[in-house]
Amino acid sequence: MKVSLFITCLTDTFYPRCGIAVVKVLEHLGCQVEFPSQQTCCGQPLYNNGYADDARALARHMTEVFEHSDYVVTPSGSCAAMVREYYGELLGSDPAYVRSARDLGGKLFEFVEFLETVLKIDLRSLGARWKGHVTYHFACHLRGLGVHPDHSAAERYLQQVEGVRYTQLAKRDQCCGFGGTFAMKYPQISGAMVRDKIQCIRQTGAPTVMSNDAGCTMNISGACHRHGVGVKFIHIAELIAEALGLMGEEDGTQSRVKRKDG
Repeated sequence: MKVSLFITCLTDTFYPRCGIAVVKVLEHLGCQVEFPSQQTCCGQPLYNNGYADDARALARHMTEVFEHSDYVVTPSGSCAAMVREYYGELLGSDPAYVRSARDLGGKLFEFVEFLETVLKIDLRSLGARWKGHVTYHFACHLRGLGVHPDHSAAERYLQQVEGVRYTQLAKRDQCCGFGGTFAMKYPQISGAMVRDKIQCIRQTGAPTVMSNDAGCTMNISGACHRHGVGVKFIHIAELIAEALGLMGEEDGTQSRVKRKDG
């Protein structure tokens, strides 16, 4: 099975270990992973700020980049939701791209979603082991993919890993306050929301927070640092890679991903 990695801007820049973990896990599960180097931002920041024409140009480009991919996998539910929910709207009046937008939306999956709905894996059968106490922040944009916080595959996968002690986060369906440009436009509201989130994290007593969206991770981890809450943040791809013995805790600098430059 051939899979193209859509790394996203924030993951590529701030959380490259997550991208490497995604590749290692997918390759371990039998996928052939490639990285189309022409990929760019999905256009969400431009779209959210009213620059529809600029977002439309990026949407056209991204449909071209992944035109020949069988599957596209991304570690970000936010970017996946942008493609699925808004590319059709952005390109709907463009006959040359309307089908491309629909095709990309149909073959693009958030990482956990891909594991569950396409690969249909069970981590117990793979002997996954990861010893530690963890809680989980549910990213709002997963709703755009049809995921409800009460039916999260990420939580189900945590419970399939031997050794994991999982404490559910209070108010897990509540936004962390980032919301992309929302945090800049409404900093006082955003600040109050993330302070509430870190109080919920404190209450779990967990030293590790699993957050599967880079924007949420940046926002919550920054607030935790400022408020003296010493917790570690990890993406589920990293946790699974460690649980399967594909990465050590400090590993993450090497990858066998094949670049696709054509």
